[in-house]
Amino acid sequence: QVQLLESGGGEVQAGGSLRLSCAASGDTHCISAMRWFRQAPGKERELVAAIPNGGSADYGDSVKGRFTISRDTTKNIVYLEMNSLKPEDTGVYYCNAPTLRCSGSAYDFGFWGSGTQVTVSS
Repeated sequence: QVQLLESGGGEVQAGGSLRLSCAASGDTHCISAMRWFRQAPGKERELVAAIPNGGSADYGDSVKGRFTISRDTTKNIVYLEMNSLKPEDTGVYYCNAPTLRCSGSAYDFGFWGSGTQVTVSS
């Protein structure tokens, strides 16, 4: 099992910045990538950013150039630096860890954090 704990959410005015953190614990050797998703009220959950083990980061179109994902593999922490925030960035941000490096039904679907709220006011 992998446990994910997000932090860093809050309320900020448009144009401001926030940094989210997600600390992973447990079977971290099973993690094959770290990802951030978000879900706005009444909308589906969408991928914000992803960074695979030893690979390059990828971003959703709506956040390219404004958000940066990074990992500290020694501490098993992934960060999401969010700049030039817009009201449409408002939502609950979830950390996700696919666990393709381990087999077994417990690892088939990866793990999720409980989310952290980000609110951007205009």
